Amino acid sequence: MALVVVFQFVQTLATLYLPTLNADIIDDGVVKGDTGYIMRIGLVMLAVTLVQITCATVAVYYGARTSMALGRDLRAAIFHRVQGFSAQEVGRLGAPSLITRTTNDVQQVQLLVLMAFTMMVAAPIMCVGGIVLALNQDAALSSLLLVALPVMIAVVAVIVVRMRPLFRTMQERIDRINQVLREQIAGIRVIRAFVRDRYERERFAGDNDRLTEVSLRVGRLMALMFPTVMLVVNVSSVAVVWFGGHRIADGAMEVGALTAVISYLMQILMSVMMAMFMFMMIPRAEVCAERIEEVLATETTVHPPASPVVPARSDGELELRSVDFRYPGAEEPVLCGVSFAARPGRTTAIIGSTGSGKTTLLNLIPRLFDASAGEVLVDGVNVRDLDPGALSRAVGLVPQSPYLFSGTVASNLRYGRPDATDEELWRALEVAQAREFVEAMPGGLDEPISQGGTNVSGGQRQRLAIARTLVHRPEIYLFDDSFSALDYATDARLRAALAEEIADATIVIVAQRVSTIRDADRIIVLEDGRVVGSGTHGELMDGCPTYREIVLSQLTEQEAAA
Repeated sequence: MALVVVFQFVQTLATLYLPTLNADIIDDGVVKGDTGYIMRIGLVMLAVTLVQITCATVAVYYGARTSMALGRDLRAAIFHRVQGFSAQEVGRLGAPSLITRTTNDVQQVQLLVLMAFTMMVAAPIMCVGGIVLALNQDAALSSLLLVALPVMIAVVAVIVVRMRPLFRTMQERIDRINQVLREQIAGIRVIRAFVRDRYERERFAGDNDRLTEVSLRVGRLMALMFPTVMLVVNVSSVAVVWFGGHRIADGAMEVGALTAVISYLMQILMSVMMAMFMFMMIPRAEVCAERIEEVLATETTVHPPASPVVPARSDGELELRSVDFRYPGAEEPVLCGVSFAARPGRTTAIIGSTGSGKTTLLNLIPRLFDASAGEVLVDGVNVRDLDPGALSRAVGLVPQSPYLFSGTVASNLRYGRPDATDEELWRALEVAQAREFVEAMPGGLDEPISQGGTNVSGGQRQRLAIARTLVHRPEIYLFDDSFSALDYATDARLRAALAEEIADATIVIVAQRVSTIRDADRIIVLEDGRVVGSGTHGELMDGCPTYREIVLSQLTEQEAAA
């Protein structure tokens, strides 16, 4: 940074020195007919020009490198901060807004820094130096600056003040455009299924028009600024020539001094124009910087432990003690007083109506959220105190809507365990009932997977996600309705294979299908965030009305009793 300032400073001094040399050539060389003096001063001007060009090139090069490095560091800082967010912070800020802040907002700040190095270092030096050197040439004529500078500064100030709120609105509307576009790309199948193409086009067009509207308002202010500034510049130039001509005619001034004053006037006003251009960028960059700062200042609700604890044993024992969970600002808790234990070698199932808190309960175990009250224990240690690496190794979650990353089948399966062998991958695929369709793919394990796994079916995506967790080999397996896209036959084969493959692990299954969980060692029934039943299928059929109602909504009395 210091190097950029030094080179920019030297370049600006060279620019300021050239009009004085030009005036000397005119007054002491051309007027007197001294060719040797003209050649000497001309060579000095050439050397000064070379210095100016060299310093300008070096300053712009290092200024660009510095601003690019700042952009890189800002993007990395945002990424690392977002990586530490819980689902709660991501949901509050929104994925489209986070993308905009990481790309467009950082770019605006980066551009401002680049312009600061290339313009703002030079502008004040050129302005002050130009005024001093202009006064040195002719103080009376230079007094015209007392009129031109305040007028130009006033124009810039008024327009910049009006631009700031418009730039904030512009960034918010860019967020909205990104959100709508993201929804439309991700939901293209739903849009086509319901033939809502026209509606989505109109929705996008509306948001696009609102962004265009505010952009046009900014553009009009910019369009007003430049003609106004050029008017001030041109009127000032005419005034200098007019009054300077009269002073030359009166013998109070030489021709060379007039050309120097005109050059310095142009340099002064150009420095103000450069500052004006910067001031136009500052409001937008300021808004972007505030939005970036909001992300960097956001603290996650899931804080890493101050003194991470590594459990003395790794049995995979899971226990919840009087767990409550409430979203910020919510009137009612999602979970209230939930307690149960899941032991190694046993399958615990969780069932309940939609909105009963099943997924939220499961997300508390790997600390996607933190419980509002109570404790979640893994191997006897509260997950809040557990070493994050130990928690990751102990718990494997297959979410309700599994996500596959762009890459290959193998890279997705090795996501949690990069050193897994091909044989381990095939074994996991076989247990997950995915080996057959992966073998049928032209590339096998090297078959490309698109972002989100959109080039495979929902059932295949679920089975690949299950295989990925099997490769990870945790002690506790959490299946959040992970068999919903499978047919009954595949579901049955998969559960049978899992029972054999991970017989010694702790298994917790959230499911809507009674057939998926009826053979579990223990079934937890949730209703409105509370445990209303716990036991085996037979026990709950006899003693839990909520469970009985769920079962009979799917099976006949005879099937339920079988």
